[in-house]
Amino acid sequence: MTIQFGGLATGLETSSIIEQLMELERTPITRLETDQTWQNNRLEAYTELDTRLKSFADKIKNLNFSSTLLQRSVKQSSDAFVSASVTSKAVTGASYQVEVVSLAQVQKSVSADGYADKSSALFGTGSLSITVGGTNHAIEITEANNSLEGLVNSINEADIGISATIINTGDEAAPYRMILTGEDVAKEFSLDASGLTGGAALSIGDPVQAATRAVVRVDTIEISSDSNTLSDAIPGVTLDLLKAEAGTTTTLNISVDKDNIKSAIAAFAEGYNEVISFITSQSSINGSEGGVLGGDASINAVKRRLQNMLTEAAPNSGIFKTISQLGFETQKDGTLNLNDATLTKAINSNLEDIVGVLAGEEGVTGVATKFKNYLYEMTNSGTGLLKTKKDSIDSNLKKIDTRISAIEARLEQRQKSLEAQFSAMETLVSGLNSQSTYLTQQMDILSNMVSGGN
Repeated sequence: MTIQFGGLATGLETSSIIEQLMELERTPITRLETDQTWQNNRLEAYTELDTRLKSFADKIKNLNFSSTLLQRSVKQSSDAFVSASVTSKAVTGASYQVEVVSLAQVQKSVSADGYADKSSALFGTGSLSITVGGTNHAIEITEANNSLEGLVNSINEADIGISATIINTGDEAAPYRMILTGEDVAKEFSLDASGLTGGAALSIGDPVQAATRAVVRVDTIEISSDSNTLSDAIPGVTLDLLKAEAGTTTTLNISVDKDNIKSAIAAFAEGYNEVISFITSQSSINGSEGGVLGGDASINAVKRRLQNMLTEAAPNSGIFKTISQLGFETQKDGTLNLNDATLTKAINSNLEDIVGVLAGEEGVTGVATKFKNYLYEMTNSGTGLLKTKKDSIDSNLKKIDTRISAIEARLEQRQKSLEAQFSAMETLVSGLNSQSTYLTQQMDILSNMVSGGN
């Protein structure tokens, strides 16, 4: 350490000396701050691991369901009249002819007359009768709600199966009209204003859109529905009717959705590799620098558990007992490769048995289920690995902060003490210097007196 001299009474750079002494005194804080950084870096690494574990869990969250592994696809000859979606209950290899004869639609009716104003009192008072699906509903009209807006609000608030709105036709004299729309295709409605006394006439004309049921023919079998979505017309198939055209058929062909099944299984390898690659990156390999979790027992335990589950057998009734039989191959770096040819062959010949090894069966836990359960356990927000490590690290960081604060307080007093000591030294040296100067002056005077006497 270099100490520079100069200054006032002592010639010392006291401020610089104090600063350098305090730097030495701060060495314990520097070590604690380094430890603090290390702890935070470890927390970031655990957070990254947790993120990858959650990503893995998300990729396989549906892999333990037979519906995911028995996915069906549907091919349509046209998309103009119907849109079909399928579940695993759809019969593969089946073909259907669908003819949309008519679409389901609700009744719409418009008031016979237009009105010049929508907020002023227009109608009489009394009881307005509206019949919906054969059921009569009475709506009381008073001076508080006998405007067009009041009437519309009262109908909507009654919740009787129809809704009312107001349109502006642009007519100069009487632009406002009321539209009534049914909520159920199976129910027609009518309005009777004979119970109102006084005011403007109120009635609705013939429906601008009649209430009709949907009609489709599946392989010439006629099916009616109150909705344009049919889920029971074909087993495992939902039909959304788009357009009606009698005499025109749409062909539906059902098959196994091999591409989506393969993608779902391939996602297992992707998620597994993300976790294993991160854990491996934390270790020093062939002299390479590892991460802050290198040698950590917790992440090594995660790695061993994943590897063990990978090779555990699922003793189901099918021909596949381990996922290696589906084409999963372990590489030298611990990651997985999925042999597409092996997986394709398994899907083509033994799809049900793939369900057995991954999703399991009664009394047997599938491999995907084991992984999913373990991943959920490890990433649980209350008891998972990250929560446990975060609690521990947070506790350590608090202890470090407490120690740093204590040392800082001590150093503050130490610096004040040093400043006082150096200040006292400067004062003392300054006094001695003054005395020295005085004595020198006296000696000079005495010397001159002796010389003058000679």
